[in-house]
Amino acid sequence: MSAVHHVGFIVEQALGHGTHARNLQGHLPDDPDIEAHWALIPWEVRGMAAHLPLYRSNWTVRAGLRARRAVAWLARQTPLDALFFHTQVPAVLSADWLRRIPSVVSLDATPLQYDALGEFYNHDPGPAWLERLKWRLNRDCFRAARHLVAWTHWSKAGLVADYQVPPEKVSVIPPGVDSAWWARPAPRPLVDGPVRILFVGGDLARKGGLDLLAAFRALRDSAPGPKGAGVELHLASRDSLPPEPGLFLYHDMQPNSEALRALYHDCDLFCLPTYGDCLPMVLSEAGAAGLPCVSTKVGGIAEIVRDGDTGFLTAPGDVAALTGALRRLVEDAALRRQMGARAVALVCQEFDTGANARRLLDLVRKVIELEEGAGGHG
Repeated sequence: MSAVHHVGFIVEQALGHGTHARNLQGHLPDDPDIEAHWALIPWEVRGMAAHLPLYRSNWTVRAGLRARRAVAWLARQTPLDALFFHTQVPAVLSADWLRRIPSVVSLDATPLQYDALGEFYNHDPGPAWLERLKWRLNRDCFRAARHLVAWTHWSKAGLVADYQVPPEKVSVIPPGVDSAWWARPAPRPLVDGPVRILFVGGDLARKGGLDLLAAFRALRDSAPGPKGAGVELHLASRDSLPPEPGLFLYHDMQPNSEALRALYHDCDLFCLPTYGDCLPMVLSEAGAAGLPCVSTKVGGIAEIVRDGDTGFLTAPGDVAALTGALRRLVEDAALRRQMGARAVALVCQEFDTGANARRLLDLVRKVIELEEGAGGHG
């Protein structure tokens, strides 16, 4: 009987990474060889720490220090055979731990890729000396890790081109959803009535919700009959809007909830015309639910929204193109069904949490076995 390997999973909770952590926790398969020990790194800062200028304002410093404490605590509880960090942000101040314990670092985007999207995250690069230091710290982190996991081929390309990482050191393993749980329980009914467009995103402006509103109004106002009779827009967001015909708002939807799943199943197509994202997990949810998607050519989105296959892609801010893409799907039920079916197949094949969690565990196991074959770590 093989020995049980103890693995520390250190996962940040900023933005959508909390959902990723919950998906991993819920869908890591029962594996007799690996026992997971979790350290979830919170975004929030409270108490006395909220009065420390650098700590409260710098996520890298905050996450890095919290991760160091978490790894030290885990290591005191049990000898760790490996570490898995997501993302590189909590790992960047722990290069010594990465060298001491075989480690895998996972990321959705490199720091330079994130900087390129920074204006949409209220993130401004620092002075040149600080950016050079940040680059070296991240490069050293990537060097110290035994292997890297990129969510997309886009992020892998950034590691190779910008951080001197050998391509064979990077595996592309996307985050996923439970594709069986998100799937519709029955085929989408063919009924007359308004076509329902769904948007799910906390930050309406960054996620392109205001552009979607403009496109929706153009579609609604050009349709024959009363306003809202041919198309509806269902927005799940924390932001508020004044009422108008055909617009439905949801402020209390929780990730992975029954209510959110039911909303996906009640709608006909999904739209996220985002300005700044790497690989939004809502696109996996929409695909698993059988919805064709309209999104933008940002980050790694083209790897899940295949233009002309599972949906349409437009340039960020191009409301005319967005309106045209939506109009094609609103007016063509057969096209919606075809693209929705291909979206389901893609998510099941490449973005399923269970399958991708097994890939992660296989990778961690391989790292451990290679270390043991080389004489272990100390």
